[in-house]
Amino acid sequence: MFFFLIAPAIWNGYPLLQYDTGGYLARWYEGYLVPSRSTVYGLYLHFGESSYFWINLIFQSAATLWVLHLTLRVLGLANWLRLATIGLVLVLTTALPWLASMLITDIFAGLAVLTLFLVVVHGARLTRLEKIALFVFTSFAAATHSATFGVLFGLCVAGWLLLPWLRRSLSVSGLVQGSLAVVASAALLLAANYALSGQLAWTPGGPGVTFGRMMQDGIVARYLNDNCDKIKLKLCPYRNELPATADEFLWSNDSIFNKLGRFEGMDDEMGFIALKSLTAYPLWQIEAALAATAQQLTMVGTGEGTNGWIPHTYGIIERYLPAQTATMRAAHQQHWDINFVPINWVHVPVALLSMLLLLVLLGNAIRQRRLSHLDLLGATVALALLGNAFLCGVISGPHDRYGARMVWIAVLVVLIAIEQMRMKRELDTNRRDASG
Repeated sequence: MFFFLIAPAIWNGYPLLQYDTGGYLARWYEGYLVPSRSTVYGLYLHFGESSYFWINLIFQSAATLWVLHLTLRVLGLANWLRLATIGLVLVLTTALPWLASMLITDIFAGLAVLTLFLVVVHGARLTRLEKIALFVFTSFAAATHSATFGVLFGLCVAGWLLLPWLRRSLSVSGLVQGSLAVVASAALLLAANYALSGQLAWTPGGPGVTFGRMMQDGIVARYLNDNCDKIKLKLCPYRNELPATADEFLWSNDSIFNKLGRFEGMDDEMGFIALKSLTAYPLWQIEAALAATAQQLTMVGTGEGTNGWIPHTYGIIERYLPAQTATMRAAHQQHWDINFVPINWVHVPVALLSMLLLLVLLGNAIRQRRLSHLDLLGATVALALLGNAFLCGVISGPHDRYGARMVWIAVLVVLIAIEQMRMKRELDTNRRDASG
């Protein structure tokens, strides 16, 4: 299982790269903050450079196996054969091995939901060393990406709000430990940002990315048309030339955004327009947010941004790690040998079906007025998927990558439910045979 989880990278001959990988990797070398690129994850990549990043993949594979094992153990399913079977199904039907094989924060998004669940709900079933390790891992994972931090923060808030009704399943001490892990992640990110840039600040980019989503929905163009005769804005001369998508606006080499100074030149204005648009068109914003969240829930395809065209990442590796250039260039990915279309013939239906079955599982729990440990895990995963869809869909705009990195935990819950049903049937059969 350890090797299956990083089999794509082994076949590739080099860790899989993503469009955003270079931005994280450059944080150690460039010493300043850039939008949406966590310095914590940048430091994590830097520590693995000497091994051509294989140390990072070893850690990602080992951490995945460890978290899966602990999750099965606290649910009474501790068995290495069962772990291998469930793990193999996840490898074959979800994005999990591609996430574990890639130099991007995404593998930690789903794992962090599981580790927070273990810390909050099952602390009594863990050893002291395991609780410490889970606390540290959760804090690190939350610090690697603002969306992961937001999902975990939202889960903690939900836990505190539901505590009066779930005292049999949740404890104050567990929620305190989980909440402290999220607080520690914020402190870790601020410390890393200060150490690398001299700025005690959060990772920038929120207003700009949100602006891009509003522009894609047509809200920005409407605001400019309604207000450019009253307010002087840099974008006013270009209000009829705005591109159709946020990605084209923010990341295209010849975009208006580049002409106007990118984030340094546009951050204040984009934040101003985004804020004013919220109050100017509240119903439109609500409709757009609901539509983006719903669309994000259905966008779960594997492999977005992991192809042969990732020039920025190539450039960063060539500039700062020239000794790895030949190996990187020889990898299958750089020769366009990865085709995610047939892979997603399996991954997308499995993901969508698993989310539907997750709702069935929770609906059955509500109908029977029960809340087993598996039901609570299912509820946690459902809230995480909804929170992830809201944060990513509304702030950044819907992307397959944001769904794929989280939805595999829904598949895990369904597999555990199937295994529990199989065990129950087997136990019932044995009882009937014994009584007969």
